[in-house]
Amino acid sequence: MVRKEKSKYKLTGWSMVIAASVFVLVFSYVPMIQAFVLSLKTGKGANLTFNGLANYTRMLKDSVFWKTIGNTLFYAVIQIPIMIILSLFIAVLLNDPKLKLRGIYRTCIFLPCVTSLVSYSILFKNLFAVDGLVNQLLLKIGIIDKAIPFVLSDGWAKVVIIIALIWRYTGYYMIFYLSALQNVDKSVYEAAKMDGSSFFNTFFKITMPMLKPIVFLTSIMALNSTLQLFDEVVNLTNGGPGNATRTISQYIYDLSFNYVPSYGYAAAVSYVVLLLIVIITIVQKGIMREKK
Repeated sequence: MVRKEKSKYKLTGWSMVIAASVFVLVFSYVPMIQAFVLSLKTGKGANLTFNGLANYTRMLKDSVFWKTIGNTLFYAVIQIPIMIILSLFIAVLLNDPKLKLRGIYRTCIFLPCVTSLVSYSILFKNLFAVDGLVNQLLLKIGIIDKAIPFVLSDGWAKVVIIIALIWRYTGYYMIFYLSALQNVDKSVYEAAKMDGSSFFNTFFKITMPMLKPIVFLTSIMALNSTLQLFDEVVNLTNGGPGNATRTISQYIYDLSFNYVPSYGYAAAVSYVVLLLIVIITIVQKGIMREKK
């Protein structure tokens, strides 16, 4: 009787696993294989023919491709470390049991995460417009003499995008760190306090090393999200001025829908992005192991 029940549970478990595996195979891995096959084809629109690695060699001479790769990596290098440290810092502050109204603070910081991507992008575009609130405030307190065209300037446009990303996603990653901090033994902090450790010393010497696995996870998630950055750039700057803020995801979209459709080349660029994510993840994992 017991064996029959165990067999029944095993059968139920395996049926669920197989069902999920089939869905992942059909909707994830099969399209990935099809995309790779497509990346080996050249031509415009539906007139595609196999041409080996022609699309990949084309990238070597494509200045727009290298520009978008550079822009995307720039966002990742600047935005991700600031956002990760800020979200961890806020999580530590909000994890203090003595802090009153912790629930309200957590909700307020998390709220930007549930804001529509298009809505918050338009909000930041209006805030940083020539006649927007930011320029008016800076003029009023005398920091600048004339309004700055934030969205129309190469450098400032990137700064606006980075600020927008930090504003929206800091609360999201804060939740991960708050959850992890719940499992940290409070006696560790009590011992540090008794030894006279300052807040910042405790933060960098105890909290961050103990949360290394979560820091690694959130870093990879943030990297993956940044390399697929699309909505914010399209709605804030549309990749301009020129290609100064254009991301690789926007370039893939343009290759597929805005330019004369070049699906094979777009698929090849997508695979390069995948390869880039894998390489950076392996390197980051190796660095994390060395620091143990």
